[in-house]
Amino acid sequence: MKKLLALVSTLLICFTLFAGGTKEEVSTEIPANPADLKGDIIVLHHRTDFEDKFEEYKAEFNKIYPNVNVEFEAITDYAGTVRTRMSTKSYGDCLMVVTAPPTPEDLSRFYEPLGTTEELFGVYDFLESAQQFYYDGQVYALPINANTGGLLYNKKVFEEAGITKMPTSSEEFYACLEQIKAKTNATPIFINYPSKWTLTQWEGGRFAYSGDPDWGNKMIHMDNPFSPGMPHYELYKVMYEVVKRGLCEKDLLTSDWEKSKQDFVDGKIGVMNLGSWAISQFRDVATASGYNPDEIVGYMPYPVSHDGKVYAEPALDYAIGVNKYSENKAAAIAWATWFANQSSYAVDNVAIPAAKGSAFPAVLDSFSELGVVYDTQNPAQPGEEGLFDKIDSESEVGLWQDPQKVRIIDAAMGTTKETFDDIMEDWNKRWAKARKDLGVTP
Repeated sequence: MKKLLALVSTLLICFTLFAGGTKEEVSTEIPANPADLKGDIIVLHHRTDFEDKFEEYKAEFNKIYPNVNVEFEAITDYAGTVRTRMSTKSYGDCLMVVTAPPTPEDLSRFYEPLGTTEELFGVYDFLESAQQFYYDGQVYALPINANTGGLLYNKKVFEEAGITKMPTSSEEFYACLEQIKAKTNATPIFINYPSKWTLTQWEGGRFAYSGDPDWGNKMIHMDNPFSPGMPHYELYKVMYEVVKRGLCEKDLLTSDWEKSKQDFVDGKIGVMNLGSWAISQFRDVATASGYNPDEIVGYMPYPVSHDGKVYAEPALDYAIGVNKYSENKAAAIAWATWFANQSSYAVDNVAIPAAKGSAFPAVLDSFSELGVVYDTQNPAQPGEEGLFDKIDSESEVGLWQDPQKVRIIDAAMGTTKETFDDIMEDWNKRWAKARKDLGVTP
């Protein structure tokens, strides 16, 4: 909570500083001849593990724009550091954009518009649902790649267990884990309870378990969205059951995130619930350990279907924007456009490219085999923007936070006397009270 308050204070200071004042206009026009474009730009990014790759991207970019000098600044605490720097005008010329300012209209205070929604919705997939990157017909950050929710699985462990078909229901999933437990020495599913943030990854299954792009908008007007048969109930029942049935690590209290990567590629873990962003990390560990990552790292959809259809929701990762106060806007725009459209960043990260018509990574072959339907949740209805998050925060259910997930695990371990249904009933009461306190109509 202290970190959140500090962040809000920083943003308020930031918006106050930028609320007024004038500045000299800087050209955004890119010359017809790329060699005529000149300038020095600084690019801020969060990939401290990818610095060599960024130098490779620079070399490719300079083949087209030889007279633009690009310097990189990799930042460890990226979101916090950049938000603080945005209280000044010095936050690079180009930067990775992770979250929007508190209100969409503030995008224009920090970022240069890079095109219209009418134009760019036809260029990039998933952009329309990423309202944090556009406002009032203008797009302020170009998408690069998307991730989806699902389960990381070890192909060799599945082969040893005799699993040949991906599960599409909770019962089929439990049966797969039981096979791993009976036929291999691997932990069927690794929860990674001590890390806490790993528990929030389960919320990535919301759309898969609803199969309804409008489910989030419907929840706003419901007092009991966590009842049996509803998406969150069924999703988190799986989290509860795999612990209750002893299908996870025996010692839940001492597991370790970094060690779990090595254990996974070594065949000691069968399944982990992580967003597809994790695929490249596990592939890197496999490669460094002398394994062929194609033979080890697999990724499958959440084990749930609706009338025979399996759903997954790609969500945009970091996008790339241009500092409104850059003194070399044309060069910065050239880099942002090239990086989003022509770099191999998405492929190098084994991610879903945002550019329309791009091939999905081969590691998602199980998604193809199951005929997964890719879709995104609908934007909020006019006048209800941000209301879902307000109810979630006011209720302290915290769907993307860890406390209530810890509560579920504790109940499943027997640390508390609560049942899963007790927790879900409490969530419903919290949600209904928050709706009432916020004056949300049915």
